[in-house]
Amino acid sequence: MAYRRTPAVQERLDATRAAIVAAAHALVAERGYAGCSVALVASGAGVATGTVYRHFPDKGALFAEVFRAATQREVDAVAASAAKPGTVAARIEVSVETFARRALKAPRLAYALIAEPVDPQVEAERLTYRRAYRGIFAALVADAVAAGDLPAQDPEVSAAAVVGAMAEALVVPLHAGVASQRVVPELTAFITRSIGATP
Repeated sequence: MAYRRTPAVQERLDATRAAIVAAAHALVAERGYAGCSVALVASGAGVATGTVYRHFPDKGALFAEVFRAATQREVDAVAASAAKPGTVAARIEVSVETFARRALKAPRLAYALIAEPVDPQVEAERLTYRRAYRGIFAALVADAVAAGDLPAQDPEVSAAAVVGAMAEALVVPLHAGVASQRVVPELTAFITRSIGATP
């Protein structure tokens, strides 16, 4: 007969896994990806290193889950901004501002999510969420072109350029830990102009 976990056992396992992921997230936010190790995560979660490996086969798998959860929160925030009523320029501006201001509030974590060298499993998550950001902006641009509010353009190419501009404008300040908010209005103005919207 196959062993079945009781609900209480499964609850404990789920709680341990959640504690491991939370500890890993806190470490990335404090030290970046390079400053994290499975041993440090285990210590932060209050478990043995072997316990971490019972839940995740390696560091890449653990941090892929951390990146997945952390980036989904950021994507959701940008999507909520994009869904607000207003002109396309206003919606794009508020979406870019949301991305930039949230990144500048947590520069170490944002740098890890956007640009820090990572394991291939984590890089795959990064690319997945870049596509998600691109999808948000492509939908905005496509709707605006269809309504005659923007000049004719390929929404996918424009959206990819928007996402690239956001990341590139922030990567150096984030890496340096210089959280200057003055980059935000300059970035939003640049992106708005680049797609042909009137600020």
